[in-house]
Amino acid sequence: MIAWLNRLVDLVEDHLTDDLDVDRLASTLGTTEHHLRRMFSSLAGMPLSDYVRRRRMTVAAADVVSGSGDLLDIAVRHGYGSAEAFGRAFQAVHGVTPGRARRDGGPFRTQPRLRFRLTVEGALPMDVRLVTRPAFRLVGHAARVPLVHEGVNPAIREHVAALPPTEHHRLKALGDAEPHGLLAVSTDLDPDRRESTELTYLHGVAVTDGVDVPADLDVVPVDAGSWAVFRATGPYPATLQSVWAATATDWFPSNPWRLRPGPEVVAVLDRADDFSTATVELWLPVEPA
Repeated sequence: MIAWLNRLVDLVEDHLTDDLDVDRLASTLGTTEHHLRRMFSSLAGMPLSDYVRRRRMTVAAADVVSGSGDLLDIAVRHGYGSAEAFGRAFQAVHGVTPGRARRDGGPFRTQPRLRFRLTVEGALPMDVRLVTRPAFRLVGHAARVPLVHEGVNPAIREHVAALPPTEHHRLKALGDAEPHGLLAVSTDLDPDRRESTELTYLHGVAVTDGVDVPADLDVVPVDAGSWAVFRATGPYPATLQSVWAATATDWFPSNPWRLRPGPEVVAVLDRADDFSTATVELWLPVEPA
């Protein structure tokens, strides 16, 4: 996987002034765009789209300062249809307009070219099991919420807190499939997992086709397939978020599996009364790499 990501970085440099066909690249590497984007985001600490924009603007800054052509020429040279669109992208990265940067010689926020290297990780074993499940449904109460990478997600907390205790009991009674218990489901995520982008969050349970789902509940159908199930115990939600990061840095690079499209599911197996600590299972949809 390290070689895939470095090849991706090389192609970004080759296509800074035009569109990068990530899907085609993924196919040539024997993987999928979904998996490639997710691994890049997790390991680089930024979405692929942000990295491309930052590198493009880093190179463009040299043209702006050198005065090689007017701003419209530079905008077109770097893949933008207008000086206004280029100016917005330039200011978003550097914090100044191209005109001011040309006049004052900066300041600039340079994005160095990335290079992924293999380091020795995985000193602590990961508690994971692989399961194959037939198609099932996730049912419950859904809401659109912003993505938060670290700490408690206030929108999710408010969504769950608004449900009366009787609703939690009703959902538990409906669930008849694994993953068992009340579930935290994330689906429709941005491919690059950019902070604050919207996702669909569902608080609910897993059910088989034999369950008659009440009309007032939202339903997320789930295809048959394999799942990697990671179990962890510790402070919540920090432990869960660190487990997700470890899947990208430790588990996927050393195992012949890749992510496939589908919801990410968290099952809370046990927790403190104040939810400060918990034992959780993170279910990720996977397929052979």
